[in-house]
Amino acid sequence: MPEIVTTLPFLALTAALAYLIGSIPFGMVFARLFGLGDLRQIGSGNIGATNVLRTGNKLAAALTLIFDVGKGGIAVVVARAVFAEDAGQLAGFAAFLGHCFPIYLRFKGGKGVATWLGTLLGLAWPVFLAAGATWLVTAGLFRISSLAALVAALLTPLWAWLLGFPSMVVLLIALGVLIYIRHAGNIRRILDGTESRIGKKT
Repeated sequence: MPEIVTTLPFLALTAALAYLIGSIPFGMVFARLFGLGDLRQIGSGNIGATNVLRTGNKLAAALTLIFDVGKGGIAVVVARAVFAEDAGQLAGFAAFLGHCFPIYLRFKGGKGVATWLGTLLGLAWPVFLAAGATWLVTAGLFRISSLAALVAALLTPLWAWLLGFPSMVVLLIALGVLIYIRHAGNIRRILDGTESRIGKKT
């Protein structure tokens, strides 16, 4: 964990603002802007970029991905610049919670992978690259997006330690646990052999 140097009131303010930023459901925002309907009634019902892509609108899906990554990264960068590393890490965690449990949608949100990646990018770009490479290699081998995310979440604390960012490890373990919780259904389908594969229409 990073050294706690920011006062408790400012940490609380940071967490609250980052949570509210993370809660913005950009998938639903862009689905509405592009006239795609209620995203919760489409495909998996998830509010993330993957489900937006199921509408067939690649631009809306790309914008959702960029903004979902961005809200994690921006929360980290701003909090770190205004306060310190402890606030930056807390902001990343709070933004992730906001995406997964958004107050605007009665706490029913996405799975958090894009916002997790944004948090990594804001905190330490080498760790972000290692996580991204892990995702790409796993996805290339098994053609299962959710499995790639799970493997990346599992290994990223190790990459952070090896790359010289030990203060991030506790945060990354906590985020990894939440990613596994949010992917409980995917894990069951992976074990059953019924999880959808990249490039295969189900």
